Amino acid sequence: MTTGKGHKHLPPYVSYRTFRNFIDRLQQRMPSRIDRSYWSEMLSGSTGTQLMAALKFLGLIDTNGKPAERLSALVAARGEPRTALLREVVSSAFGFVLNGSLDLESATYSQLEEVFHLTFQLTHDVNRKCVKFFTALAGDAGMTLSPFITRRTRSTTRTGTGSRNAAGNDGLRTKRNAVVPQTAKELPNNAAWNSQLLAKFPSFDPSWSDEVKLKWFAAFDELLKRGLLQRGNN
Repeated sequence: MTTGKGHKHLPPYVSYRTFRNFIDRLQQRMPSRIDRSYWSEMLSGSTGTQLMAALKFLGLIDTNGKPAERLSALVAARGEPRTALLREVVSSAFGFVLNGSLDLESATYSQLEEVFHLTFQLTHDVNRKCVKFFTALAGDAGMTLSPFITRRTRSTTRTGTGSRNAAGNDGLRTKRNAVVPQTAKELPNNAAWNSQLLAKFPSFDPSWSDEVKLKWFAAFDELLKRGLLQRGNN
């Protein structure tokens, strides 16, 4: 999808669960415009921005945030009518996937990733998130995806004991037995500059969005790799 100036909008890479929960929340009451003042109390700034971009890409709001008729219909629909509307959304927004040479009923996960990457020149991380959103949306739309795609998708998104991603509501990757420090005081340090750095490291907050939690864990892992956290050595 492109803007009026020819610039490409990126495919949705917000968490699909965030998107679906937002659609369900609109059942309470549809605002005349979906803007930051509406979603800021329920979403972080970066997540809200990604969600707005997703809604625009899918043709559910216009460039000013005004809800499209399709969004109102989608919010009100249930069961098969909603599934049918989601198929229309997929068909209109993801033509670069559906109208190309890729056969979704036999394609591999890597082939699907390649289509997104070649079309939008995405980084690996963003590409992965775009594909994850697409497969989840296609599944809710009742579309048939190859077992090579669905099997890979399930293996990287399911949660619970024995899964690859056993923590977080949206597939956050953590080591199963990792101990997550809650405050900087729980992180021993051996040098003054370590103390200064750790003092700036925010405390983990379970109420954060999945995206913020993911960034926190990534930063914490980076500290571990650099040897800044010397647990058990004091």
